[in-house]
Amino acid sequence: MRRIIITGLLLMFSNCWPLCAEDLWVTYEGQAGPGKGKKIVLISGDEEYRSEEALPMLGKILAVRHGFNCTVLFSINPDTGEIDPENQTNIPGMEKLADADMMIIATRFRELPDQDMKYVDDFVNSGKPILGLRTATHAFNFSRNKDSQYAKYSFNDRQWKGGFGQQVLGETWINHHGHHKVEATRGIINPDLADHPILKGVTDVFGPTDVYGVKNLPDTADVLLKGQVLEGMQPDDKPVDGPKNNPMMPLFWTKTFTGSQGKPARIVCTTMGAATDFQNEGLRRAVVNSVYWALGLEDLIPAESNVEIVGEFEPTEYGFGGFVKGRKPADHKL
Repeated sequence: MRRIIITGLLLMFSNCWPLCAEDLWVTYEGQAGPGKGKKIVLISGDEEYRSEEALPMLGKILAVRHGFNCTVLFSINPDTGEIDPENQTNIPGMEKLADADMMIIATRFRELPDQDMKYVDDFVNSGKPILGLRTATHAFNFSRNKDSQYAKYSFNDRQWKGGFGQQVLGETWINHHGHHKVEATRGIINPDLADHPILKGVTDVFGPTDVYGVKNLPDTADVLLKGQVLEGMQPDDKPVDGPKNNPMMPLFWTKTFTGSQGKPARIVCTTMGAATDFQNEGLRRAVVNSVYWALGLEDLIPAESNVEIVGEFEPTEYGFGGFVKGRKPADHKL
């Protein structure tokens, strides 16, 4: 009898293990569309802006509306398997980057083990495109493991100045230029680049997050949108008077990054990207168009790309300690 019980338990765990591992992330199989066959890994993990809600929403749109195969990764509590944005050291599934065509990242101050950071580093140096959202400018912070071979990715690294954010995306963390939770943001199209493919069909961009300070962006970057600081938190609020809007800060830009493989990668970054920002259709369209452009599919961007929400999306207000407790990646499945 004991042998039967042990055999049964072994069979149960051997059958469960692959499923249990896959339950630590969520994958949306690409349906019909120009993105068919392209793999995108979306990496969430920030304590404040609800990337654990925004990236599943974005992954669903990219898969269902445009055909991209999307896998969303989360910061996970290793004991419970629940999504825990406050866990800065555990994002299961980073190996998915090994055969990905594009990385979308929205992390904040993560400090991942070297075996996971190797996948990030290999991707960064591969020449493949990257899209950074909001806190991706300060995606990593190796404050505890300063001996990590990837410590240079820290937002405040002095040798690889500004780390991943400044070197790859174009900027690291500077400050809140707009008054946090008081002054919202309107995206103003740069008239010199109004015909850029990313801006195709983009007519209105607004978000309740504030404009970030930007001072290190290289001259070679193309600023598509500038961030107009508003007097309040509503779309019809007026711009503030004075130096905050003169000049306006870069809000959404493109650049290139050439890593150790010698292949220039197309990079897109925006300092918008809270889950509540993505209630705005204009921002969703600019981000979806960015995926096409970054992957060299800009000729396939429609006049008005379909960015209709798939299923329900009721984003949680941003703020520290405000994430919804008890959720697991499987809760975001289609």
